[in-house]
This record gives sequence, C-alpha cells and structure tokens, in this order.
Amino acid sequence: MDEHYGYTMRRLRIHPALREMLVEVRVHASDLIYPVFVRPGKNIRKAVPSMPGVFQYSADTLIKDLKKLEDQGLRAFMLFGVIDEKDKDESGSHILSQMSVVADTLRAIKRAGIGMLAAVDLCFCEYTSHGHCGIEDKTTGVDNRATALNLGKQAVQLAKAGADLIAPSGMMDGGVAAIRSTLSEAGYDHLPIMAYSVKYASAFYGPFRDAAASAPKHGDRRQYQQDPRRDRREAIEEAMRDVAEGADIVMVKPGLPYLDVLAELRGTLTTPLAAYHVSGEYAMLKAAAEKGWIDFEKVLMETLTSFKRAGASVILSYAAPDVLEILSDKS
Repeated sequence: MDEHYGYTMRRLRIHPALREMLVEVRVHASDLIYPVFVRPGKNIRKAVPSMPGVFQYSADTLIKDLKKLEDQGLRAFMLFGVIDEKDKDESGSHILSQMSVVADTLRAIKRAGIGMLAAVDLCFCEYTSHGHCGIEDKTTGVDNRATALNLGKQAVQLAKAGADLIAPSGMMDGGVAAIRSTLSEAGYDHLPIMAYSVKYASAFYGPFRDAAASAPKHGDRRQYQQDPRRDRREAIEEAMRDVAEGADIVMVKPGLPYLDVLAELRGTLTTPLAAYHVSGEYAMLKAAAEKGWIDFEKVLMETLTSFKRAGASVILSYAAPDVLEILSDKS
C-alpha cells in the first residue's frame, strides 16, 4: 500500500497542469497587508537603505503609490508614523492627537478615494524620545498599566481619523482589553483588532528600526516582548488571553523563525491568524538576490506559502508590491 501511494504521488507530479490542479495552498493578493512608513512633509519618497524597495513617504507620494498598488490588486496597507527627534517626548504624545502624521495621512487617503482597508500600527516607540513602547519605567522597562490606557486613547484618535483595523504591537498586558473598552465607549466597537499577541524580542527587526527611527536609546524590549527560547505554551497563553480580551485576529511576529508557533496556534484557536514577514527576513532575501545567490521571486513565494500552510490567513510583508507583480505575471 505504501509503495502504491508513493507511485501515485509521483504520477500526479509529472504534468504541470495536474500539479496546479492539486495545489492546496496559494498566496493571493487578498492575503496581503502592505506596511508603509509615513512622515510629515510633501514630495518625500526617501529610500530606506537597509530595505531595498521600501521608502519613507509623505502623504501625497504615498497616495500615488497606493493608487497604483490598488489597481494591481492590493486590498490593505498598514501605516507606521515617522517623526523627527525634536517632535518626540517621554510619553509619545504626538500620536495621541488628531494632528499626528498618521491621523493626517489617514484623512488624506480617505479623501483621495482609496478604498483599501487602512490598518494602523498602535504603539509609541516611533514617537517617544527614549524609543521604548510606552511610558518608561526604570524597573520594568515600560509602565504597563499607564501605557495600556494610552493605547486606548491612541486607538480612538486613529479611529476618528478613519482607521479600519487597529493593530496594537507593544505587547502590553491588558492592552487589548483597554483598547476594546475605549473603542466601545467612543462608538467604535465595530472596529476589528489585530493584536501582535505573539511578538518575540527578535534580532530580525533591525531594518525596521532604521525605517521607523524607533530603536530604543538604551536597553532593549525583552522585558515586555516574548523570549524566543520559551516553550510554545507561553505563546498560546498570550494569544488566548488577547482573544478573551477582544482581539479579532492574532499575529505571530516574526513569521519564518516561528512557523511552529503559528501551526500550533492554528490547531488551538479558531481566530484568524496573521504572520508578519518582518524587515530582517525581507532584507535578507533582497541582499541575497542582489548577490545572485537566490532567485528572489521563487524564495519569496516559497516563504509566504509556508506562512499560509502553517495557518496564516493574513500576511504582512514589505514585499507586497513584488508579490503583486509575480501574481500578475502568472495570470
């Protein structure tokens, strides 16, 4: 019986048309959320050196690129704000205002008629003078309770500006509950929350910190992000807690080094899962491709397919424009 099964598998792989008919895991344009960086100003499209093909935008240039990507089939993006050091303070108050760069950009995108889902990253590291993800505490790194309350305030401000999806990334205990409660009180209970429930204190975030100017000025974020050396049970507990608090989508970040966690969550939760193809993963593919060591398109699609196979319904990737081109060529 085993021998017969082996021959059958080989026979089914011989013809390319038959192989395509039997594919069970595919990456679609509708799976993607494209993370983008926006800063105050006009006519800005500044390349990020450590992330080839990624830019810091002003709202006007971002809108032009988003319109092109929407025409190519992109259905969702996520905004990250970037501000000058002089505009940062201890609490990250910039993002708690309707005048923040993210709120301004959301309104401009909506006025421009872009119909894509507008997700917003909810954190403070891009806006604090110390680079940590909330109000600083000398013992614990971040004052968890005070920061969770501020996350709720941030969520309401961005909801007012037009956000369609709220994505808290700071790994604050009780953060999802605070956001859900505050959104409900403000009349935004309908907005979904995609929680960075399983976010590791990873070395793969380096290029992002260049792009968002968000590196901590001292210390690190190990006090409030997960330790990669911990058992998967901790990840499951974190995710289940966020779902109980009101998260509608659970994210695993980074993606590729934590496929085991993603697959285990898929077997545990019915909640939709997201995987973040983070800056370091993206930058490594780009660097190897520039050296001629890999076929970028094939390795990229194999990587994203592994996310889908492990259980992700949503993929956040800086390579979304590349994926759209690849899918277009195949159609």
